[in-house]
Amino acid sequence: MSDIPAVQEFAVADRDAGPYGITTGPDGALWLTFVHGGRIGRLTPDGELTEYPLDSPSCRPAVITPGPDGALWFTRLGDHRIGRVTVDGETESFRPPTPDCGPYGITAGPDGALWFTQMNTDRIGRVTPEGAFTEFALPVTGAYPSALTTGPDGALWFTLNQADAIGRITVEGTVVLHPLPTPGAAPVGITSDGTDLWFVEIAAGRLGRISPAGRVEEFPLPNPASRPHALTTTGPGDCWFTLWAADRVAHRAPDGTLTEHALPSPASEPHGITVGPDGALWVALEAGAVARVAP
Repeated sequence: MSDIPAVQEFAVADRDAGPYGITTGPDGALWLTFVHGGRIGRLTPDGELTEYPLDSPSCRPAVITPGPDGALWFTRLGDHRIGRVTVDGETESFRPPTPDCGPYGITAGPDGALWFTQMNTDRIGRVTPEGAFTEFALPVTGAYPSALTTGPDGALWFTLNQADAIGRITVEGTVVLHPLPTPGAAPVGITSDGTDLWFVEIAAGRLGRISPAGRVEEFPLPNPASRPHALTTTGPGDCWFTLWAADRVAHRAPDGTLTEHALPSPASEPHGITVGPDGALWVALEAGAVARVAP
């Protein structure tokens, strides 16, 4: 393990605002959620921040993703809605049919719609850019579906945090669940590298990989208590992820080499991570900043 000097931090809010989710937008900027502050931020690679308040200060925006319509879409945990913001800062929201559903993960699907998890109701939701919803019940209860991503096979893949499993749902709604080998794994983040799916086990302190055929591998981390949270990939087998409890960002190279990179501020609480428009890794720090890690 080693620390590297090519880490910068940009203070973007006070600690109470809570930068949480982050993604690269179609306009060449970083877009992030302030989960405690009830607003969306736009950050240029040189550190210029613009903020857009939402209609409810307590809506708790969480995960954010580019949509097929050129806008950014995000989940609102506090008021159980799906939000949308244009690159010009115009915001609106849509309410899913199931009340108090607990939307969390969200991603653009291969069918031109947005797909999202419903943590409280064991469902996967689908919403069109026009706001039309479809919901798919999962064959399990109390599973807490969390993050999701579009897989290399054209299906949606998601983590089941309380069921210790990875799920797959086709755009038609057919669901298959793949149990994990480790009990109490509590998977959270998941992403695709174009060949396989990668996920993190926040309770077990492991990185995982699952093939589209359902073959699961798990890789223990040096610190089992580091609580890996979110991840992104830069190529096949090339994976970056946040270590929430360790204030670090970790990298697993295609050859299996693992390195960890310390963030400048203690108790920074790294959550979302994305590849920025400049090719660096950008990390949302709930303590009030955004970090840039140059590979």
